[in-house]
Parts: sequence; structure tokens; C-alpha cells
Amino acid sequence: MTMPLVLSLFPGIGMLDMAFEREGFCVVRGPDLLWGGDIRAFHPPPGKFDGVIGGPPCQAFSRLRHLVKANGYSLAANLIPEYERCVSEARPQWFLMENVPDAPRPVVSGYSVHAQLIRDVWVGGETSRMRRFSFGSLDGRRLDVGVLALHRTDTEPAILASGGHRDVPVSIGGSGKRKRRHSGRHLSGGYFAKACRLQGLHEDFLADAPFTVAGKIKVVGNGVPLAMGVAVARAVKRATA
Repeated sequence: MTMPLVLSLFPGIGMLDMAFEREGFCVVRGPDLLWGGDIRAFHPPPGKFDGVIGGPPCQAFSRLRHLVKANGYSLAANLIPEYERCVSEARPQWFLMENVPDAPRPVVSGYSVHAQLIRDVWVGGETSRMRRFSFGSLDGRRLDVGVLALHRTDTEPAILASGGHRDVPVSIGGSGKRKRRHSGRHLSGGYFAKACRLQGLHEDFLADAPFTVAGKIKVVGNGVPLAMGVAVARAVKRATA
């Protein structure tokens, strides 16, 4: 049986790619800013790929975007239109876009799109990270990501590219009152090892990569947790069989 050939857009360090490869897909990585590439100059050949996957930068739609702007930083550009353009040019049988829940769904002429929200812990992961996966197909197929009947309730906070955790509500004694707790920023090697573990990776992941600790935390924090990626890749395999 021929392995489905998949084009990965915005691959970053390749965590979503890794999940699809584990499920038997052959993944070809497109250009990424991390490696000096520019998606705006990329034009995939039509009719060569069975599917297209990828997660365009989500900062413009993140719920932390107002905090980023308040701290004097500019938001990353919305590159979902570039993702849509590449899918339109490649014309695969299906595509999958990963992004934050508030991001707009991709619109590509000729494709119907079905979206599903997935939290990492629902599919066997460690963290509370939630992402929306939009699955587009030419014949109206739907994505059905299986979730666990039971999962842990003491989830770890989602790993952030900045080296911190999201604020999470915690109870104050037995009063029923709640306050916000923030773990702050962590840019140590020990924190990176923990980030790898929570994202489903070996603690020595990127041990030989030419990145600073902060750089390693950023690329791992930007990635799709491996348990989440594998669950989605399995669902895509079922939908396209």
C-alpha cells in the first residue's frame, strides 16, 4: 500500500509532522521562518499531495494577544490566507489546519470544512491545551477525533512558547473563592526538560540542536502536543481510508 504523501506548511520543529509520520504518512516539509523560509514565496505543485497539514501562526487570534500588545510588542501577521492559497494551488484530496479556538476557519474554494475542538488531556496528553482542527475535503468527509471516556482532571497547564504557563483558576482554602495564579517565565534547562515531557517528547529532544534554551522552549511550546497530534492523525487516516 502506498504511503499517503502529505505537505506540511508552517512545520516549525516538526511535532505535528512527527505525529503523522507515526501513523504511516510520508510528510514533506514546506518552508518555515525558523529555517529561513518564506511561505509567501512558496508555490506547491498541483496534484502531487494527498493532503496538506499545518498550523499558521496563531498570535493574532490568541487570547493573550491583548497582553502582547499592552507590553509593546507587535503581533505576528495573519498567515491563514497564505495557508489557504497553498492548499488551493496544491489541490489535495484533503487538508487539516490547526489553530487556536478563536482563529477563523480556513476557506478554500471547492472544499467543505468540518472543525473539531480538542484538548490535549482528552486524548491521553498531560496538558490543558486546546486547539481547533479544521478538516477540509472535496467530498464532504468529516473529522472524528476519538476522545477518552475517562481522563485525568489534574491537568498540567499548557506549555507556552514564552517559557511560562497560562493563568489558571485555583481555589482559596474551602471558601469557594477563586483567584488567578501565574507561574511566571521559566527559561532553564530543567524547565525545557519538563516542557518536552509534557508535550510528549523525550527530555533530550533537541539536545544537539543549535538553539539557546529559550529558543528550544519557544519551538517546543509552539508545537502540537504529540498525543494530540497522533489522535488527529489517526482520525485523518480513518476519514481518508
